[in-house]
Amino acid sequence: MRAVDVLKRKREGRELSREEIAFLINGFTAGEIPDYQVSAFLMAVCLRGMSAEETVALTETMLRSGAILDFSDVPGPKIDKHSTGGVGDKTSLIIAPLAAAAGAIVPMISGRGLGHSGGTLDKLESIPGFDVRLDEKRFHRVVSDIGFAMVGQTDAIAPADRKLYSLRDVTATVESFPLITGSILSKKLAEGIEGLVLDVKVGSGAFMKTREDAETLARAMLSTAARMGTKAVVLLTDMSQPLGTHVGNALEVEESLAVLRGEGPSDLKVLCIRLTAHMLVLGGIASNVEDGETRAREELRSGRGLSKFLDMVRAQGGDPRVADGGALPRARARKEVLAERDGYVAAIDTELLGTAAMVLGAGREKVEDVIDPAAGLLVGKKMGHEVRRGEPLVTLHYNDPSRLLEAEGRVQRAYSISDRPSSAPELILAVLEQ
Repeated sequence: MRAVDVLKRKREGRELSREEIAFLINGFTAGEIPDYQVSAFLMAVCLRGMSAEETVALTETMLRSGAILDFSDVPGPKIDKHSTGGVGDKTSLIIAPLAAAAGAIVPMISGRGLGHSGGTLDKLESIPGFDVRLDEKRFHRVVSDIGFAMVGQTDAIAPADRKLYSLRDVTATVESFPLITGSILSKKLAEGIEGLVLDVKVGSGAFMKTREDAETLARAMLSTAARMGTKAVVLLTDMSQPLGTHVGNALEVEESLAVLRGEGPSDLKVLCIRLTAHMLVLGGIASNVEDGETRAREELRSGRGLSKFLDMVRAQGGDPRVADGGALPRARARKEVLAERDGYVAAIDTELLGTAAMVLGAGREKVEDVIDPAAGLLVGKKMGHEVRRGEPLVTLHYNDPSRLLEAEGRVQRAYSISDRPSSAPELILAVLEQ
């Protein structure tokens, strides 16, 4: 078999066999097939697509390129959640301890942020001492002891995905549904889970800007997971404005802790309870979504979810004083961005808000960029809110004043204010099942 023949078949739009896909991906992972040929393959997939059978073959090959974790000795259903990302999306920090407190086992492998979308690992690392680089043995021990852990992808987990993603990022092939599906599911199924809740974001702050694209991706992931023997459910959720009010790493940890204390903004709390409920249903802990929501609320009310989170912080070397926010880094300076007219918030370009936080230091443009964990913004006005001229729309938290002017400009451009009242969008747009 020759790589060039496989590339030609895909370029012509023909369906590749499982063997051809495995030959190409395994050869690339082993260093036997060069970057330029796999770059050509990725572009061909981006332009020509993949059938359901090809997507399954790609995902399975990526999954089996490394270790598949085994938590069968840990009692309880193994369930996880994945979000396609957005601005202020800190749900993992809340739902993992809630689900674990209710009896689920959650071995969560998370990622870092790149661009306007924040990463769970970056948020956790804003907690002093918190270690996301656990080896497999220690990861297993923390999950066994506490019921969940939150770590980064190790060298042993889906190495094909790491190599492929680095090429996708520089060859304009990130936005391919089969490639996204393979990337997400190969990492998640390597956790040895039985069920997966997928939160697919839709709107200006999401990678999927339209509902049509979000549903296409959702159905590809549901179909692939089913063919690979894993239960899954997708929630399509709104990202036309930030989730909650805190954007930035330490700020989002602070808001997550507020929710775990039973406080925090209602949109974030509602979504976390619903996502947790679906995890409990997939794990057989709850009989239906309503029962799952009741159990999730009880874990919040009792404080068991907060206690689980702090148990994980201690087990992974973090400072438990974050319980009251005392250990989290704080920005030295703040600046309010004020409304320039009276009216109502009609729309928010949420990606612009996310890039404003990134400009302040909360995100990275390149993988090697250093994040400022204290940088970010607090959203004072959201869609449907009435606003008066001179009222703060957003408060910027920053340490580097040289970045301030650009961030302010992005926030001003992000807000559309009209004379007529408008309502906030629905938070949960649809639930899709296998």
